[in-house]
Amino acid sequence: MPILILTGSAAEVDPALLRELGADDYVIKPFSPKELLARVRAVPQRSRRTPRVEQLYFADVSVDFTKMEVFRDGRPVSLTPQEFKLLKYFSQNPERVISRDQLLSDVWGYDSYPSTRTVDSHILTLRQKLEKDPSIPAHFLTVHNAGYKFVP
Repeated sequence: MPILILTGSAAEVDPALLRELGADDYVIKPFSPKELLARVRAVPQRSRRTPRVEQLYFADVSVDFTKMEVFRDGRPVSLTPQEFKLLKYFSQNPERVISRDQLLSDVWGYDSYPSTRTVDSHILTLRQKLEKDPSIPAHFLTVHNAGYKFVP
């Protein structure tokens, strides 16, 4: 069953702890009824479509999320923990267009978005490390005015 937590203060929120305790999402007061309704509708959809992915293979890339190991063309590739989280999220949502705000919320745990350039920067880094030709990405695609899509 999906769990949405309502909290009174941003200072009380530790997104990592909430997720560890089983929360699928959270909303901080004050919030608009539209925001709450959108999150209530989104939580069941996200909880249904998040299969457990421990290994991923695409093109010449192999990933073992349990060991936090990535190989491209048989050579190890170093990813930061945040890059692993982003890659795992994409692997759990293949072919789906995901907005920057959704990525910030689900991967970074941000409830307010000071800058979406963080997402762009991490996508660029994943492209540089995992795409054959980062200037013509085949796996980490930009969907203009919508977000990003991972195509394994």
